[in-house]
Amino acid sequence: MEINPIQYDMLVVTGITATGKTGIAAQMAKELSGEIISADSRQVFKGMTIGTGKDLADYVVDGEQIPFHLIDIKNPGETYSVFNFQNDFHEAYNSIRNNNHFPILSGGTGLYVESVLKQYKLLDVPQNKELRDELKQKSLEELTEILAGLKHMHNTTDVDTKLRAIRAIEIETFHKENQIEQTSLPSIKSLVVAPHFERKIIRERITQRLQERLAEGMVEETKALLDSGVNPDKLISYGLEYKFLTWYLIGKMDYETMVERLNIAIHQFAKRQMTWFRRMERKGININWIDGNLPMNEKVSKIKELLFK
Repeated sequence: MEINPIQYDMLVVTGITATGKTGIAAQMAKELSGEIISADSRQVFKGMTIGTGKDLADYVVDGEQIPFHLIDIKNPGETYSVFNFQNDFHEAYNSIRNNNHFPILSGGTGLYVESVLKQYKLLDVPQNKELRDELKQKSLEELTEILAGLKHMHNTTDVDTKLRAIRAIEIETFHKENQIEQTSLPSIKSLVVAPHFERKIIRERITQRLQERLAEGMVEETKALLDSGVNPDKLISYGLEYKFLTWYLIGKMDYETMVERLNIAIHQFAKRQMTWFRRMERKGININWIDGNLPMNEKVSKIKELLFK
């Protein structure tokens, strides 16, 4: 089917964790002669494959390798921000368009998605040592409360460690003090879709997927990162899987406790993601929720109807 560039410039496949976003995006890329740009804050890191759910096998559809961008572009232990993402996104987007292919943004990091759809102009925020020294004495709960009061745009869905919370406050404080203009980037007319399941089904999918990833070698993957020289504190700062797995590997908790607490943390993360996407809707971003229980061919058909109606 020929793409009508007047209707939409890009398809966005987003939503909460464990809903099959990558598979849908890859199928749509096959249908539309598309290429995928990842909108995931941790999939940029090499060697962090199982824990971040890269699902690289999903990028092969009917024997065809779907091109993707912003996956495995940084070494583990390095820093990657929404500022870096924006720059890399626009470079990838322009490259895809220049190749006469259709861009598909896929991922669940709400801040990344929103920064593109709302054309936020961001700066490379420097570290604020004085502020960091002041904040490091506070608990994660206190830091989260401070962040919530700053009222800018930072994605609190993945702020589950003190390091991440302090960096988030640092960014928000910088934006507040410098009054960053938010409308200077080009507008990209996008159709936004997200697979949706009932809460009970999501809980089951999250728990099942965690067990599958542990069986696939997620513990061993994390151990390999530590053995390669990645600082444990840095790995912990990436949150969720790598935080709890690192705690287990350095002896801070036993295996059963790690699995139980990680499972709870992912469920809590999914709730925060949904809160973020509902907030995006209130800010005027139209998200077309697709029944996640539908067979893949029906999901594809529904999305194509939305694209070309």
